[in-house]
Amino acid sequence: MIDKVVDTIQGSVKIMLLSLLLLSSQSWSATEKRKLIIDADPGVDDALALILAMQYPDFEILGVTTTFGDVDLEQTTHNALRIVELSGQSIPVYKGAGKPLVVVPEAKPALLNGKDGLGNVEHAELREQAQNISAAQFMVEMASAHRGQISIVATGRLTNLAQALKQDPKFAKNIQQVVIMGGSLFTPGNVSPVAEANIAGDPHAADTVFTAPWKVTMVGLDVTTKLKINDKMLTRIKARNQRFGEFVYAITRFYADHHRQQQLDGGFYVKDAAALVYLIEPGLFELKRGAVRVVTDGIAIGQTIMAGDEHQFSLSPWKDKPLVSATVGVDKTRVEQTLETLLLGEWPPVAKTQRSKTK
Repeated sequence: MIDKVVDTIQGSVKIMLLSLLLLSSQSWSATEKRKLIIDADPGVDDALALILAMQYPDFEILGVTTTFGDVDLEQTTHNALRIVELSGQSIPVYKGAGKPLVVVPEAKPALLNGKDGLGNVEHAELREQAQNISAAQFMVEMASAHRGQISIVATGRLTNLAQALKQDPKFAKNIQQVVIMGGSLFTPGNVSPVAEANIAGDPHAADTVFTAPWKVTMVGLDVTTKLKINDKMLTRIKARNQRFGEFVYAITRFYADHHRQQQLDGGFYVKDAAALVYLIEPGLFELKRGAVRVVTDGIAIGQTIMAGDEHQFSLSPWKDKPLVSATVGVDKTRVEQTLETLLLGEWPPVAKTQRSKTK
């Protein structure tokens, strides 16, 4: 009888120890940071996206890769280095493509971002330099080293991604997911009646990325034109974020003034940062799925066209192409709240913390 009691107690202890080990393992997995590469062309809007990502504690940013776009490649690389220095973090920067794959790049007037891309604000001299390998090479090497673990958020032209796909046939399968700020399905374009700037800036690269065998989500004008940052929010960020607040407020003056001149009420659109919010809280967005092709010439160049039903999937340009997710709806209030919380550097939100303590 005593032996049975002892066996029962020992068995219970083993179960308890096993349960503790499992809980410990689950806790470690839940807190393991998500590996991220940010491909950008800073730009004020890209700068906000970078800052948002740097203040989200569950991202491990492996590197920032740069491309031409809002300003030329040298300036976007300079701007990325400046933001990394300001963050105080050790994040390498890799210079990428300086021109599109095929089309002739158009000169960019300094309307939105200023001549330097960051609102013509004076800054101190840089201490750091870009790394000595290309953006595409860095992506390929990281994807091979961390297979299936890396998310890429691309907030500029997609030339670097297209070059990486060409360089390594296994690259797409080694990447966990790609989130793109660009394109549009139902909302008019911002550089033509049908085309969004990032896609139109290198349509051949975009078509390559959309038709590669990996998981792609397009966060485009269908949702970004519903999201705004206003001066009340920026004033709060300036007052409460000791590291980035003054910088964020200063670089957005030129940007905000342009939007006021265009009579855009309520602030300016959230574009690039919306792609990071999607990666953090995808449940705040409504998705539509289908194969996507990009128009690469003619008056509709840069248009993103999704085949949305079985009949369209059978048509030759979309036939046998992978499905892409595109954001078509958004919880505006909650995304703007998340955006502000992250730009304030106050994540997780107080409400979530309080709820978790009461459970």
